[in-house]
Amino acid sequence: MSQLGLLPRRAWTALLSQLLRLPCSSCIQAVRCHSQVAGAVLTSQLKAHQEKPNFIIKTPKGTRDLSPQQMVVREKILDLVVSCFKRHGAMGMDTPAFELKEMLTEKYGEGSGLMYDLKDQGGELLSLRYDLTVPFARYLAMNKVKKMKRYHVGKVWRRESPTIVQGRYREFCQCDFDIAGQFDPMIPDAECLKIMCEILNGLQLGDFLIKVNDRRIVDGMFAVCGVPESKFSTICSSIDKLDKMAWKDVRHEMVAKKGLAPEVADRIGDYVQCHGGVSLVEQMFQDPRLSQNKQALEGLGDLKLLFEYLTLFGIAEKISFDLSLARGLDYYTGVIYEAVLLHTPTQAGAEPLSVGSVAAGGRYDGLVGMFDPKGHKVPCVGLSIGVERIFNIVEQRMKTFGEKVRTTETQVLVATPHKNFLQERLKLIAELWDAGIKAEMLYKNNPKLLTQLHYCESTGIPLVVIVGEQELKEGVVKIRSVASREEVAIKRENLVAEIQKRLSES
Repeated sequence: MSQLGLLPRRAWTALLSQLLRLPCSSCIQAVRCHSQVAGAVLTSQLKAHQEKPNFIIKTPKGTRDLSPQQMVVREKILDLVVSCFKRHGAMGMDTPAFELKEMLTEKYGEGSGLMYDLKDQGGELLSLRYDLTVPFARYLAMNKVKKMKRYHVGKVWRRESPTIVQGRYREFCQCDFDIAGQFDPMIPDAECLKIMCEILNGLQLGDFLIKVNDRRIVDGMFAVCGVPESKFSTICSSIDKLDKMAWKDVRHEMVAKKGLAPEVADRIGDYVQCHGGVSLVEQMFQDPRLSQNKQALEGLGDLKLLFEYLTLFGIAEKISFDLSLARGLDYYTGVIYEAVLLHTPTQAGAEPLSVGSVAAGGRYDGLVGMFDPKGHKVPCVGLSIGVERIFNIVEQRMKTFGEKVRTTETQVLVATPHKNFLQERLKLIAELWDAGIKAEMLYKNNPKLLTQLHYCESTGIPLVVIVGEQELKEGVVKIRSVASREEVAIKRENLVAEIQKRLSES
């Protein structure tokens, strides 16, 4: 009867009018007839769908699956990153994958147009989270938290044109570290930069540089160059593209598309080509235009203090004051930074892999206040590690040098050379599992010994525990080293201790 729902409304009306004129038995017969017709229509539609020649099984644009081999590499990267966050005292937390749309809008500037909106679900307008920072600020305001050091690993979604070769996706993982609370200037900011250096050194990706600037300096630069205040945000978004576009193209966008006066764009061009160390900070203090702007002077003062702390941390040579760095997100209010690789290991003669920034962040002192009903602010500073881009580099390096990874951590295979020994294998493997030893067995009643040994070699399992008729009779088991093929017999009751000893020595 449910198939009747497939009929168009007009056909339903005609059917009902006919049924009303029929006797009861004829009515039932007519319904059955129409049901059979509807069923035939449904079957033909399904068959036509299954036979579609253009049907392709694929992942959505800007997404990807990760194989077991890739997951091993990814987990190693995440373990290194998270262990660094924990070393600096951060606590883990999580937030929903989607938020109320009103919580996310007007927080990202031009990036707000890249959010994924969800259809109306029970009266709430929702969007997938664009980053992990805005949900964190919402959490602080909602729970009235005034001080917190947290890390968060999770997926975010952005509806932009993906460039898979550069590690840009529509769905990707972010690893964030943030310090929330009122503290003395630049101490938390310096620690964030130290964490970035520790992680990038630990990942051994090659030489890197961290660019720093301050949004107050950027806004001050715009003001003294003659940019109307109403255009600060949109011009900032253009400047943020300088790592991907040449200055002439960025200038064209600002002038032709955003209506900035050509002479104003040229004055900005004079500044954004400047980069250096603490000496450039001192030089900007003397700049005839910039030194007249209060905001810019505040930013320069904080950068000077920041470089003092970075010198004490021993990382000042990795940091560059770069006036082209803008960070297009609207919520930044102070120091901003971005880490780039100076080169990446590639095959001889191949073009270096361009991946853009591999880590970035900054200070956002006003974001929490945007969620608080009374506007109470909680100063925050943080960083985000670009896991997808780093993963692309590591994966390419492994291909270049022919590195292989094990997809499991199994330490022992429980095997037998004889038939009808499934029960003994099950008892042995349960004992190993209960002792915390990573063990496997083949899911067959009577597997061949050669098949079991080949499985160990193909998957990298180092040890085999063998039990057979002779071993059972003597109360022993054999331990075989897969690499050397040496076998030793030990007492059954000493099995766990002997395996743990061997594993600790390997």
